[in-house]
Amino acid sequence: MEDSLWVLKDDELDLIRELEPERLAELDEDGLLALHKRVRRARNKHVKRYRRDAATRVEEAGGRGAAAPKSDKARLRASVFEEALSRISAELARVAHEEAEALKDERLARAREGRWAGPQSQTSHAGGIGSEGRAREHQKTSGGVKRDASSAAQGAKRQAKRDS
Repeated sequence: MEDSLWVLKDDELDLIRELEPERLAELDEDGLLALHKRVRRARNKHVKRYRRDAATRVEEAGGRGAAAPKSDKARLRASVFEEALSRISAELARVAHEEAEALKDERLARAREGRWAGPQSQTSHAGGIGSEGRAREHQKTSGGVKRDASSAAQGAKRQAKRDS
């Protein structure tokens, strides 16, 4: 990629410089997403321009082989941004995986401590599970205990039928 940087303009070169490892290390997931979006848009722009220009040159030159040498700069620009996009995508995937693992570890630690019983514990609605981990004082029904029992029995019958 470094061999092809001579074809880029100053603002495009600045965008590529943001992909240096030192600069990427400073960015969080949101910053990486924003940078990924900018690089993807630049890549799409240059690929689109390369394809359009090459298509018009084919008609003028009478063939793809004869038109190819005139599209070298545009092809290089598109390939630089293609490689840049692959780099930022790999970094974004790595950071997203690390953050997902950290969140998973945090949730597991809370569950082991007994302080966290799932997403409902974060809300403070009446009768819900609070941060103390207490169970509800009443059972939630759809209007009748008998109807709920019947519905549960039907579900059990269906499952037994599938299992047999």
